[in-house]
Amino acid sequence: MTQDRDFEIFLATAPGQEDALCGEIRLKGFRQPHAVPGGVVIRGGWPEVWRANLWVRGANRILARIDAFKVVHLAQLDHRARLVPWAGLLRPDIPFRVEASCTGSRIYHAGAAAERIENAIRKTIGAPCSTDAELTIRVRIDHDLCTISIDSSGDLLHRRGHKQAVNRAPMRETMASLFLLQCGYDGNEPVFDPMCGSGTFVIEAAEIAARLNPGRSRHFAFEHLANFDEAAWQKMRDVRSMRVPASRSYGSDRDAGAITMSRANAERAGVTPWTTFQQTPISDVRPPCDTPGLVIVNPPYGTRIGDRTALLPLYRAFGRTLATHFSGWRVGLVTTESGLAHATGLPFLPNTAPIPHGGLRVTLFQTAPLA
Repeated sequence: MTQDRDFEIFLATAPGQEDALCGEIRLKGFRQPHAVPGGVVIRGGWPEVWRANLWVRGANRILARIDAFKVVHLAQLDHRARLVPWAGLLRPDIPFRVEASCTGSRIYHAGAAAERIENAIRKTIGAPCSTDAELTIRVRIDHDLCTISIDSSGDLLHRRGHKQAVNRAPMRETMASLFLLQCGYDGNEPVFDPMCGSGTFVIEAAEIAARLNPGRSRHFAFEHLANFDEAAWQKMRDVRSMRVPASRSYGSDRDAGAITMSRANAERAGVTPWTTFQQTPISDVRPPCDTPGLVIVNPPYGTRIGDRTALLPLYRAFGRTLATHFSGWRVGLVTTESGLAHATGLPFLPNTAPIPHGGLRVTLFQTAPLA
């Protein structure tokens, strides 16, 4: 097993959240993190790959970059791909698939490039190729530089493994965790989502406060690799960092079904002792505790659920409620429309760039503590 090999590890995130993800990775002690378009690069070996999947909240997937070389034609790619040490990485009994992309390169046909990599693997170790395989080899040819990576995650990392019920417009847990981080949340203050839907912000905040590993409830593609060490992985998973949170996380929603859904998701995540959910219309929302903290919310937006004009009263009511009753609380609001955000009348700070989300582009609007 090549545990001590040092290579690049790429942690992917939504464009616009690279710096937030880099901040999280740095806090968790990974070596030499630096933000690049679409994610963050660190260096390490396979233990760091495992640890990143287990620990990091904001990454969508984690790629182990196993080789990189210049290539200008398919015959050269075919030859070079057979020199990759596949036998030390892939098992002959585990199916794989190859996904390729080509940008600004003399090799421009992604399908042909993928076929060459598939053939190299089959002829080298005899592993079967399948379009629905969990284990994915990702090939990127960018300006004649071919980078070959193993997707160590499998399912996208927002699938924590304990959330079954979702509402109509769910926010991915990975994105929610980075928005919490951008709002300055570190697990030591109360969090309140007054339009909690399926409870994503509340559950993520409670997990952060309890120091629960986001990958604790799921399996990963790297468990099917030839160099996987079950005993070492189990030892890593068995390390308990959990603590009793200093503050609770709260959610409310006008919809009774959302509250039922949130409670069920919190139960599966193991954070029920530190979360509270209740059915409340937005105009009746009040601070859930005496200590100010963070209000964070992902309200409906017009292009997603309803007509934007019809949503203006909701945003105005939300802003009035917070301005009247939530003195000392900070606010984080995620929406597609600056017009909807400013309809709240809240004193937003300069906002960051929009982030792709479900075919739309959302922006995080933040305030300082309300007067």
